[in-house]
Amino acid sequence: MVLYCDNCFEPFEGERCPHCGRKKAREARADDLCFLTEQNIIWGGMLAGALEENGIYYVAQNVLGAGLAFKTGLLSERVRYYVFFERLQDARDIVTQICPSPDGGNEDGFEEDAFEYEDSFEDEGDGTEGGAEE
Repeated sequence: MVLYCDNCFEPFEGERCPHCGRKKAREARADDLCFLTEQNIIWGGMLAGALEENGIYYVAQNVLGAGLAFKTGLLSERVRYYVFFERLQDARDIVTQICPSPDGGNEDGFEEDAFEYEDSFEDEGDGTEGGAEE
């Protein structure tokens, strides 16, 4: 049986919520809003578009708020996404397809492979140093 923590908005199996440790939980219902992911504003926008294309209703909550995001820069804003329990697995599949994993990219959300790809062009050339022949 899958339980639902009203404190963390997380479904889980077992006796306690793995995030907050609360024992007080109830059986998960199809209409429970569940935490999906937290992304920066760029990846979050891509995720929102993909969820909409797949007919998955979501709730987006800005973490910093307008004032702090304005002060620190819009790109520092993070967005938390919630979906209904009945579509949670579908939404998780989308997240794994388009969003970087928390440990697979740098803190800006860009995967390290993108930088390696860019660096591979620096070594290519016409075989001469300095560019022009004398």
